[in-house]
Amino acid sequence: MTDQSVSAETSRQEINEPLQVVVLSGPSGSGKSTIVNRLVAESPVKLVKMISATTRPIRVNETHGEDYYFLSDEDFRQKREAGGFVECEEVHSSGFWYGTLHTELLRARDEGGWAFLEIDVKGALSVMEQFPNAITIFLKTPSEQIFEDRLRARGTESEEVIQRRLKTAREELKFADRYRYQVCNDDLDRAVREIIEVLVSREAESNA
Repeated sequence: MTDQSVSAETSRQEINEPLQVVVLSGPSGSGKSTIVNRLVAESPVKLVKMISATTRPIRVNETHGEDYYFLSDEDFRQKREAGGFVECEEVHSSGFWYGTLHTELLRARDEGGWAFLEIDVKGALSVMEQFPNAITIFLKTPSEQIFEDRLRARGTESEEVIQRRLKTAREELKFADRYRYQVCNDDLDRAVREIIEVLVSREAESNA
Protein backbone atom coordinates (compact mmCIF):
# COMPACT_ATOMS: atom_id res chain seq x y z
CA MET A 1 0.00 0.00 0.00
CA THR A 2 1.40 3.40 -0.97
CA ASP A 3 1.77 6.33 1.40
CA GLN A 4 -1.04 8.07 -0.50
CA SER A 5 -3.34 5.06 -0.03
CA VAL A 6 -2.53 4.97 3.68
CA SER A 7 -3.30 8.68 3.94
CA ALA A 8 -6.66 8.28 2.17
CA GLU A 9 -7.63 5.33 4.35
CA THR A 10 -6.68 7.24 7.50
CA SER A 11 -8.82 10.19 6.36
CA ARG A 12 -11.86 7.95 5.82
CA GLN A 13 -11.45 6.40 9.26
CA GLU A 14 -11.16 9.80 10.91
CA ILE A 15 -14.29 11.00 9.12
CA ASN A 16 -16.24 8.17 10.77
CA GLU A 17 -16.21 10.35 13.86
CA PRO A 18 -19.30 12.62 14.25
CA LEU A 19 -19.54 15.05 11.36
CA GLN A 20 -22.54 16.88 9.93
CA VAL A 21 -22.62 17.15 6.17
CA VAL A 22 -24.81 19.60 4.23
CA VAL A 23 -25.30 19.19 0.48
CA LEU A 24 -26.81 21.77 -1.85
CA SER A 25 -27.54 20.86 -5.48
CA GLY A 26 -29.48 22.41 -8.30
CA PRO A 27 -29.27 23.12 -12.02
CA SER A 28 -26.84 25.70 -13.30
CA GLY A 29 -28.70 29.01 -13.11
CA SER A 30 -30.76 28.10 -10.05
CA GLY A 31 -28.80 30.56 -7.93
CA LYS A 32 -26.68 28.09 -5.96
CA SER A 33 -23.54 30.20 -5.69
CA THR A 34 -25.38 33.26 -4.41
CA ILE A 35 -27.27 31.22 -1.83
CA VAL A 36 -24.12 29.38 -0.73
CA ASN A 37 -22.34 32.69 -0.08
CA ARG A 38 -25.33 34.06 1.82
CA LEU A 39 -25.59 30.93 3.96
CA VAL A 40 -21.90 30.88 4.84
CA ALA A 41 -22.14 34.54 5.88
CA GLU A 42 -25.52 34.51 7.64
CA SER A 43 -26.24 31.05 9.04
CA PRO A 44 -26.04 30.86 12.85
CA VAL A 45 -24.85 27.28 12.31
CA LYS A 46 -21.22 27.46 11.24
CA LEU A 47 -20.85 26.20 7.68
CA VAL A 48 -17.44 25.46 6.17
CA LYS A 49 -17.68 25.54 2.39
CA MET A 50 -15.81 22.66 0.84
CA ILE A 51 -13.26 23.60 -1.81
CA SER A 52 -13.43 21.31 -4.83
CA ALA A 53 -10.40 19.91 -6.60
CA THR A 54 -10.24 20.13 -10.39
CA THR A 55 -7.98 19.35 -13.31
CA ARG A 56 -9.10 22.32 -15.38
CA PRO A 57 -6.64 25.19 -15.87
CA ILE A 58 -6.69 28.02 -13.38
CA ARG A 59 -8.40 31.17 -14.65
CA VAL A 60 -7.51 34.82 -14.21
CA ASN A 61 -8.38 36.06 -10.69
CA GLU A 62 -8.66 32.50 -9.30
CA THR A 63 -6.49 31.36 -6.39
CA HIS A 64 -5.35 27.83 -5.66
CA GLY A 65 -6.74 26.70 -2.31
CA GLU A 66 -9.47 29.34 -2.27
CA ASP A 67 -11.48 28.91 -5.46
CA TYR A 68 -10.35 25.35 -6.20
CA TYR A 69 -7.47 23.00 -5.62
CA PHE A 70 -5.94 22.93 -9.09
CA LEU A 71 -4.40 19.50 -9.63
CA SER A 72 -2.57 17.93 -12.54
CA ASP A 73 -4.29 15.06 -14.33
CA GLU A 74 -1.79 12.63 -12.80
CA ASP A 75 -2.17 13.96 -9.25
CA PHE A 76 -5.96 13.82 -9.51
CA ARG A 77 -5.83 10.27 -10.91
CA GLN A 78 -3.57 9.08 -8.11
CA LYS A 79 -5.81 10.56 -5.43
CA ARG A 80 -8.89 9.07 -7.10
CA GLU A 81 -7.37 5.61 -7.35
CA ALA A 82 -6.25 5.83 -3.72
CA GLY A 83 -9.80 6.60 -2.61
CA GLY A 84 -8.98 10.17 -1.67
CA PHE A 85 -12.28 11.61 -2.91
CA VAL A 86 -15.71 11.62 -1.30
CA GLU A 87 -17.07 12.12 -4.80
CA CYS A 88 -15.58 12.97 -8.18
CA GLU A 89 -16.43 12.85 -11.85
CA GLU A 90 -15.62 14.20 -15.27
CA VAL A 91 -18.02 17.08 -15.88
CA HIS A 92 -20.00 17.63 -19.10
CA SER A 93 -17.62 15.39 -21.09
CA SER A 94 -15.16 18.27 -20.92
CA GLY A 95 -12.17 16.12 -20.09
CA PHE A 96 -11.85 18.00 -16.79
CA TRP A 97 -12.41 16.26 -13.47
CA TYR A 98 -13.91 17.76 -10.34
CA GLY A 99 -14.24 16.28 -6.87
CA THR A 100 -14.37 16.73 -3.10
CA LEU A 101 -11.41 15.41 -1.14
CA HIS A 102 -11.89 13.52 2.13
CA THR A 103 -9.40 15.93 3.69
CA GLU A 104 -11.86 18.76 3.09
CA LEU A 105 -14.37 17.10 5.41
CA LEU A 106 -11.67 16.82 8.05
CA ARG A 107 -10.98 20.54 7.62
CA ALA A 108 -14.62 21.32 8.38
CA ARG A 109 -14.54 19.20 11.52
CA ASP A 110 -11.24 20.73 12.65
CA GLU A 111 -12.70 24.22 12.17
CA GLY A 112 -15.69 23.28 14.32
CA GLY A 113 -18.26 23.60 11.55
CA TRP A 114 -20.50 21.58 9.27
CA ALA A 115 -19.12 20.44 5.93
CA PHE A 116 -21.02 22.36 3.23
CA LEU A 117 -20.86 20.89 -0.27
CA GLU A 118 -22.18 22.61 -3.39
CA ILE A 119 -22.15 19.69 -5.83
CA ASP A 120 -24.18 18.22 -8.66
CA VAL A 121 -26.72 15.42 -8.39
CA LYS A 122 -24.31 12.60 -9.23
CA GLY A 123 -21.90 13.72 -6.54
CA ALA A 124 -24.73 14.23 -4.07
CA LEU A 125 -26.00 10.68 -4.57
CA SER A 126 -22.54 9.39 -3.74
CA VAL A 127 -22.42 11.51 -0.57
CA MET A 128 -25.89 10.27 0.45
CA GLU A 129 -24.62 6.69 0.36
CA GLN A 130 -21.65 7.52 2.59
CA PHE A 131 -23.46 9.93 4.91
CA PRO A 132 -27.12 8.82 5.15
CA ASN A 133 -27.84 11.49 7.78
CA ALA A 134 -26.60 14.33 5.59
CA ILE A 135 -28.84 17.36 5.16
CA THR A 136 -29.52 17.34 1.42
CA ILE A 137 -31.20 20.28 -0.29
CA PHE A 138 -32.26 20.57 -3.92
CA LEU A 139 -32.60 24.12 -5.21
CA LYS A 140 -35.14 24.74 -7.97
CA THR A 141 -36.37 27.64 -10.06
CA PRO A 142 -40.14 28.28 -10.28
CA SER A 143 -40.28 26.98 -13.86
CA GLU A 144 -38.09 25.74 -16.69
CA GLN A 145 -38.75 28.96 -18.59
CA ILE A 146 -37.40 31.08 -15.72
CA PHE A 147 -34.40 28.78 -15.52
CA GLU A 148 -33.77 29.24 -19.25
CA ASP A 149 -34.22 33.01 -18.96
CA ARG A 150 -31.57 33.12 -16.21
CA LEU A 151 -29.12 31.16 -18.33
CA ARG A 152 -29.62 33.47 -21.30
CA ALA A 153 -29.36 36.57 -19.11
CA ARG A 154 -25.79 35.61 -18.26
CA GLY A 155 -24.78 36.27 -21.84
CA THR A 156 -21.73 34.06 -21.43
CA GLU A 157 -22.79 30.78 -23.05
CA SER A 158 -23.45 29.64 -26.59
CA GLU A 159 -26.80 28.24 -27.71
CA GLU A 160 -25.26 24.76 -27.72
CA VAL A 161 -24.16 25.12 -24.10
CA ILE A 162 -27.55 26.50 -23.06
CA GLN A 163 -29.36 23.57 -24.64
CA ARG A 164 -26.98 21.12 -22.98
CA ARG A 165 -27.55 22.73 -19.59
CA LEU A 166 -31.32 22.63 -20.09
CA LYS A 167 -31.11 18.92 -20.88
CA THR A 168 -28.94 18.34 -17.80
CA ALA A 169 -31.39 20.30 -15.63
CA ARG A 170 -34.30 18.13 -16.77
CA GLU A 171 -32.33 15.01 -15.88
CA GLU A 172 -31.31 16.40 -12.48
CA LEU A 173 -34.90 17.32 -11.61
CA LYS A 174 -35.78 13.63 -11.83
CA PHE A 175 -33.65 13.09 -8.70
CA ALA A 176 -35.06 15.98 -6.65
CA ASP A 177 -37.17 13.60 -4.58
CA ARG A 178 -34.01 11.85 -3.38
CA TYR A 179 -33.17 14.97 -1.37
CA ARG A 180 -34.53 15.57 2.12
CA TYR A 181 -35.56 19.11 1.24
CA GLN A 182 -36.54 20.97 -1.92
CA VAL A 183 -36.36 24.76 -1.96
CA CYS A 184 -37.69 27.00 -4.71
CA ASN A 185 -35.51 30.03 -5.36
CA ASP A 186 -38.29 32.36 -6.47
CA ASP A 187 -37.29 34.84 -3.77
CA LEU A 188 -33.65 34.89 -2.64
CA ASP A 189 -34.23 36.13 0.90
CA ARG A 190 -37.04 33.65 1.51
CA ALA A 191 -34.97 30.75 0.13
CA VAL A 192 -32.04 31.64 2.39
CA ARG A 193 -34.33 31.89 5.43
CA GLU A 194 -35.95 28.55 4.62
CA ILE A 195 -32.61 26.78 4.45
CA ILE A 196 -31.36 28.45 7.64
CA GLU A 197 -34.50 27.23 9.43
CA VAL A 198 -33.68 23.69 8.31
CA LEU A 199 -30.11 23.99 9.62
CA VAL A 200 -31.13 25.50 12.95
CA SER A 201 -33.79 22.82 13.43
CA ARG A 202 -31.27 20.04 12.76
CA GLU A 203 -28.77 21.60 15.15
CA ALA A 204 -31.44 21.75 17.87
CA GLU A 205 -32.25 18.08 17.31
CA SER A 206 -28.56 17.18 17.54
CA ASN A 207 -28.15 19.05 20.81
CA ALA A 208 -31.38 17.72 22.38
